[in-house]
Amino acid sequence: MKFTKMHGCGNDYIYVDGAREQISQDKKPEIVKRLSDRHFGIGGDGVIFINPSTEADFEMEMYNADGSRAEMCGNGIRCVAKFVYDKGLTDKTSISIISCGNMKYLDLTVEDDKVSTVKVNMGSPIIKATDIPVISDCKEVIAEPIEVEGKTYKMTCVSMGNPHAVIFMDEISELPLEQMGPSFENHVRFPKRINTEFVKVIDEETVEMRVWERGTGETLACGTGACATVVACVLNGLTKEKVTVKLLGGNLQIQWDRKENLVYMTGPAATVFEGEVEV
Repeated sequence: MKFTKMHGCGNDYIYVDGAREQISQDKKPEIVKRLSDRHFGIGGDGVIFINPSTEADFEMEMYNADGSRAEMCGNGIRCVAKFVYDKGLTDKTSISIISCGNMKYLDLTVEDDKVSTVKVNMGSPIIKATDIPVISDCKEVIAEPIEVEGKTYKMTCVSMGNPHAVIFMDEISELPLEQMGPSFENHVRFPKRINTEFVKVIDEETVEMRVWERGTGETLACGTGACATVVACVLNGLTKEKVTVKLLGGNLQIQWDRKENLVYMTGPAATVFEGEVEV
């Protein structure tokens, strides 16, 4: 199977042209786990198959490193855009990509015939608790207490097509996410598990973020998590609507246009290497 290793701000995935590589659905989870392993496989935060679509220009079929299916990945979808343009699968610089029924629209910036950055219309944030989903007595979960391992945190929950819990903290650099992350991810209040963002607000236009992604662990970046973070910041009155989100792997520019109720994400996409592997 031919593959391309790509990343957006260090959030790395293995990309496969699903039109050329025919793999049965029942085999994909085990293949994904094997290929994602950083010691015995190619290594990545998961695998993304890029498929033909009758509804959009392309379909993104995304899997976490543990083989579970995921609904959306902001960094991943930017790399899908770079993949299809750089490989000549499209010559358009404005494209649509669908993932788990969610349509996204992307604008590509091209330099020297290659995509350098991508702006994604990530759609409207979901803040209704039952739709995220998160178990709560409130319609929306904004600065709501949650107890994890005997300690109480305040969380704001948002879905950008996948569920997020945003935790604001004074300092995040020394957090032991390997110990904390699984307890948040598998907490009883999250029926479909949760992606958790730990956020330090620098000023009204800048935040720092670390993320624990369900099914993967800590990653260097999370596009949907950055979007959810800015929505949470605005809901809590902490920042403006346009914010630079500083991640371990780089920066993303996020804007929540509240008039349109749309979130826009702009960031880089990069190819690391290509190869072929037995599956």
